[in-house]
Amino acid sequence: MTFQIGDKVVYPNQGIGTVENISTRSFGSAFEKFYLLRLGCNSMTVVVPFSNVDNIGLRRVTKDREIARILSFLANGWMAINPDWKVRFKENTEKMQSGDLLKAAEVFKALLQIHVDKPLSFREKKMLDRARHMLVSEISIARNVPEVHAVNMLQRAVGKSGLVLPAIM
Repeated sequence: MTFQIGDKVVYPNQGIGTVENISTRSFGSAFEKFYLLRLGCNSMTVVVPFSNVDNIGLRRVTKDREIARILSFLANGWMAINPDWKVRFKENTEKMQSGDLLKAAEVFKALLQIHVDKPLSFREKKMLDRARHMLVSEISIARNVPEVHAVNMLQRAVGKSGLVLPAIM
């Protein structure tokens, strides 16, 4: 997958970034091309070698029709939640690192469901916030709406399943 300067891309578990530069560097006699990304959430820059794009899971922003499917899942979907905290955290970490927005939605909804019954651990609160951020930022970019509208879409979707979007923790 190739990107151009100015493209919005998703860096797994971090969120949306913009390709700011494409450069070539030499390592001995070999040359490697790199993307320089600026992540929107914290203005951090990341250098990603072309050869590592697939391994990292760098991808384009989700299309609008996939956003509709994700919102539908949040409203009506179901998934099993592992009661063992350690196993659940490991599974959720893997889902978040995959870069798949539907998997981030699964993590988000599962943690919201757990939050209804009991307080989340510090690490799960952070994961819930990260999943929320990834969903909101990608919905905002994909639908070309301000983030506040994306939050409202998320709230309506989880509200249909009887859950409430908590304030940022």
